[in-house]
Amino acid sequence: MAELDTLFQTAIELAETAGRMTLGHFRTGVTVDVKEDETPVTIADRSAETYIRDVLARRFPDHAVVGEEFGSTDGSAPYRWWIDPIDGTKAFVRGVPLYGTVLSVERDGEVIAGVASFPALGETLAAATGRGAWLNGRRTWVSTESDPARSVVTTTDAGRFDELGREAAWKRVRDAFWVRAGWGDAYGYLLVASGRVEAMLDPIVNPWDVSAFPVILREAGGWFGDWAGNETMHGGDGVGVNAALKDELLALLRDDAPSN
Repeated sequence: MAELDTLFQTAIELAETAGRMTLGHFRTGVTVDVKEDETPVTIADRSAETYIRDVLARRFPDHAVVGEEFGSTDGSAPYRWWIDPIDGTKAFVRGVPLYGTVLSVERDGEVIAGVASFPALGETLAAATGRGAWLNGRRTWVSTESDPARSVVTTTDAGRFDELGREAAWKRVRDAFWVRAGWGDAYGYLLVASGRVEAMLDPIVNPWDVSAFPVILREAGGWFGDWAGNETMHGGDGVGVNAALKDELLALLRDDAPSN
């Protein structure tokens, strides 16, 4: 439908423009503040989200908005936008280029378009329902590898599994998989969607961190959801995986799965 195409193109435009804005602060020694949850934030995060919110308020004044830095704004329309101006702020402040701007729009609770733009790498991953998944304007797909022993799983911070009481699940996964990499945050899900790795795991996430990935992974032939097997950004944890390994990986993550 024309409305979906308009929203999809808007999401791409805003994510890429906001992402480019962050480059003005990247590797400049930007001041880092610490939020109440002990996570870092910079002027780049705040400026990028402010820009997106201002454009959305002008173009779609009746749409709801939720952003990491400035909270929720209600709307009367059935649409809600989710903004993470910099996913991977810890990488950003350390000068590591794997951070991204994540933006999505949902209708009646279902994500219908999502974008993850990585300005320091020049990569933009985008998808909309029925429109396919696209990486820099070319169709992209998950891998077809079905053997964990030949597959790559990635995560942002392996130490978080132990801190959150989920080390047993991580041990089962790392014992089963060939390579356990550390290409994390939103970029890990881009790697799954583009077939470069088979799975990405997050033991803890906020909805805005991963809001774009249910539709992106689905349109790329894979799956995103929580460890319990629900296709959602609200589960508190996250899994991105190709279709061939989905059931096996979710079985390894179950709390009642046997440890080796």
